[in-house]
Amino acid sequence: MIYTCTVNTPLGAMTAAAEDDALTGLWFIGQKYYPQTAGWTDEPGYPPFAALRAWLDSYFAGESPPPAGGRLPVRAAGALRLNPRGTDFQKVVWEQLLSIPYGKSITYGEIAKIIAPRRGLSSLSAQAVGGAVGHNPISLLIPCHRVLGAGGTLTGYAGGLDKKEALLRLEGYF
Repeated sequence: MIYTCTVNTPLGAMTAAAEDDALTGLWFIGQKYYPQTAGWTDEPGYPPFAALRAWLDSYFAGESPPPAGGRLPVRAAGALRLNPRGTDFQKVVWEQLLSIPYGKSITYGEIAKIIAPRRGLSSLSAQAVGGAVGHNPISLLIPCHRVLGAGGTLTGYAGGLDKKEALLRLEGYF
């Protein structure tokens, strides 16, 4: 069963989803690729949501909460586990996102260069990486907002470029 709740952040309300005591999704309400929530059960007291709220409170207070790190599924802040649903390729990209430190960034092309040899490829397109990054179902905790276009341009954030810029400012990137 998929449990859900709404969490309020300084950048707007978000929908969180969890199953089997692991966070499976966190989206700004109405963002691109917002999921169909029919059949989900509203359960704000479900245990992963308390850990998520603590992580978000710390993050939006300008602190660097514990990174998730590691391979998916992973442990994050306290009892918070992450278990996003996606293809094998998407999970490889999302795992790479977990390695981007707070306040730092990387480009889609740089991620492609890191992942290609791991997958036995001589090259990988930045666009393929961008597609996987854009479909990251756990915003903020899997920090897709830290991925920039070539030359450091702000591009491609499902929650909106205004939110991407605000998140990077919060982390002291600008």
